[in-house]
Amino acid sequence: MRVVHKFGGTSVGDADCMAHVADIVLAPRMADGAPDQAVVVVSAMSGVTDRLIAGARAAAEGRDTDYRRVKADLLARHLEVVEALLTRSPERLSVGGLVEDRLHDLERFYRSIALLGEVTARGLDAVASFGELLSAHILAAVLRERGARAQALSATGLIVTDDAFGAATPRMNLTRERLQGEVAPLWERGVIPVITGFIGATEQGVTTTLGRGGSDYAAAIVGAGLDADEVWIWSDVNGILTADPNLVSAARTLDELSYAEAASLAYYGAEVLHPKTMRPVVQSGIPLRILNTFCPEHPGTRIVECPGEGRVLWPAIISTNGLSLIAVGSDDDFWTLPMAALALQQLARAGVDVLMFSQSFSEHSLNLIVREQDRGHCLRTLRREFEVVVPAGQSAGPCVLGSTERVATVSVVGVSAWDGNGRGPAPARGSLASLAFGALGRCGTRVIAVAQAAGRPAAGRPAATEQAVSFCIPEEQMADTVRFLHRELGLEDER
Repeated sequence: MRVVHKFGGTSVGDADCMAHVADIVLAPRMADGAPDQAVVVVSAMSGVTDRLIAGARAAAEGRDTDYRRVKADLLARHLEVVEALLTRSPERLSVGGLVEDRLHDLERFYRSIALLGEVTARGLDAVASFGELLSAHILAAVLRERGARAQALSATGLIVTDDAFGAATPRMNLTRERLQGEVAPLWERGVIPVITGFIGATEQGVTTTLGRGGSDYAAAIVGAGLDADEVWIWSDVNGILTADPNLVSAARTLDELSYAEAASLAYYGAEVLHPKTMRPVVQSGIPLRILNTFCPEHPGTRIVECPGEGRVLWPAIISTNGLSLIAVGSDDDFWTLPMAALALQQLARAGVDVLMFSQSFSEHSLNLIVREQDRGHCLRTLRREFEVVVPAGQSAGPCVLGSTERVATVSVVGVSAWDGNGRGPAPARGSLASLAFGALGRCGTRVIAVAQAAGRPAAGRPAATEQAVSFCIPEEQMADTVRFLHRELGLEDER
């Protein structure tokens, strides 16, 4: 069977994790001497991409000590893994040298950014690509050390994209040609290709990225381009669950989902699956599995076009913390809709993902929810834009900008025909959204903002309105709220 394995940042987070990944990749090869044809797509080690981006922003702001510290920390972290896994291997010197060379290149890149005093979206993609390159070469060396034939490959030579830096779209015909020409022959010769996730390149060879979490997407692209039998996404949980198992010990695994149901969960923030991942596998009809690197015997979640009739259906509660609520506006009527549009446009150009926003006319402000690590960059970007935005002769006062509080988002996403026990429709219970609103009221959760789709969904988009709703709440209330919702929605009942 031809399988594309994707391992995320937590799966390759340190030497022990990397060794465990090698065990998983090689396990079927050791079983009967007739190995599956495997391709591996690998993310950067956990936290590395965020550190790379933070270094680029520090360089653009002239904080030389900060970006040099980023480079030094990443060098020490990667060399520690090389030393731990390849101590007695002839690979140690060559891979260690490659790590040192690439991170010296990174520092030179940072110095160029510091000289210019800015980092463009194109430059940010080039910086962000370093993490996957390092982890791919280290993992390939570990596999070779264990007797396998493995080769690290950069996706910049395989996945051809447009030039939408930060969220590039693959050109599938060209990508398929390159995958069939470069990767398929390695498969046929029994070589394990270890491909960088998250990144690609334009036809001219300029590095791009596929967006945050884009390694999942890259694996699906590779699977479709190689006509794989399945794509397996390895994370640190037992598939897609009804809630974060770190918060809810009784969380259930959703054993089998349709493509549409999985896409809906991904669009509402399920961290184990990137929203765009479904597109290539849907078009190719390839089954997708979500599995746990640290519990590989668990069957996880299987995602297919037509699930079996006997499956049990459950909604899911998707929670995200580590977020900041930022308000920008004015104390009077100065704030306008075009200014709100300008704020969002400038943040997009600066590479800040706005996860949720709300426009309040009564408060003359735009409320933005961003990741905590993007908070400082978001504030600096808005401050640069709106400190000088008052037109000549305008009597209104300047904009007010501030970071309000740390927040979390909680989304409740339904599946078709849910009745509260996973067995079919029961309209008398009310919509899932109304049940969620009622539960939050009983829990005493302070709801800061609400987002809910309206109208009919577009083709390929998640089902809308009453079966999905997202709430922004104070971060300190997230854990209790998720646990309360899980109980109140009947997800722990044994019926």
